[in-house]
Amino acid sequence: MNSTVTSAAARFAAAYAALTAAHEVGDYLVQRDADATAKGHPGPEGAAACRRHVISYTATQGAALWAANRYLNLRITPARAAAALLVSAATHYAADRCAGHWAETGDDAPFLVRAVHACGKSTWLTRDPAAGALVDQAWHKGWIALAAAVAARG
Repeated sequence: MNSTVTSAAARFAAAYAALTAAHEVGDYLVQRDADATAKGHPGPEGAAACRRHVISYTATQGAALWAANRYLNLRITPARAAAALLVSAATHYAADRCAGHWAETGDDAPFLVRAVHACGKSTWLTRDPAAGALVDQAWHKGWIALAAAVAARG
């Protein structure tokens, strides 16, 4: 049977499922331990670790999106897939450079950390050791939804 998924909503749902599953695999299973530890460090060492992680993460998402597109016949164009992966990769890098910094409140904290504090999350972030990881995952999954919408369009 060679049916085609023509509904943008169905393509979105399939793309979101594939990208989210690959997010879990890429973020927790594929990521090297050394990169997970260093990606939030300041300077070139931290930036390089974060780049390595985002490259392997994006490759994992790319493989999942390719497989879903191929086997479910989603008709996601290569340009749409690339744009979706770029959204996911760029926003993933931005958040992961904040690793280990979520409770910081000073002017030298990463921009995203300062933004989350400005949204009124300071008490939670400074008191709950799990809060930073939850903010990180909420950020990632929100952007993955946008990436899936980009992939599913047209």
